[in-house]
Amino acid sequence: MPEKGLIDTITALWGGAIATLIAAAMGRLMYHTGEVRARRRAFFGRELLWEIPALVAMAFVGEALSSYLNLDGRAAMGLVAMLAYLGPRGTTAMLERLWRGRSAG
Repeated sequence: MPEKGLIDTITALWGGAIATLIAAAMGRLMYHTGEVRARRRAFFGRELLWEIPALVAMAFVGEALSSYLNLDGRAAMGLVAMLAYLGPRGTTAMLERLWRGRSAG
């Protein structure tokens, strides 16, 4: 079996990175759309620009957590999308609730 070359390695790296960013973008877009429906923001407003750093950060967090949990591609993308939907504040709140539940029991 031939060894993977530089092109295969770059394709695998960029393909996974793009898939992760798309999953994170879809998660943040679902959150943003909910805010638009609740009339808390305009669809094409300044707030949309602030979603970009959140989606990139949550993509990194989701990738790291997926790797730690040894999740396969589809489960990893689902985790990334969920964390991106929750965003930094929602993820923090979820982790605090999980932590409190563990320490209480």
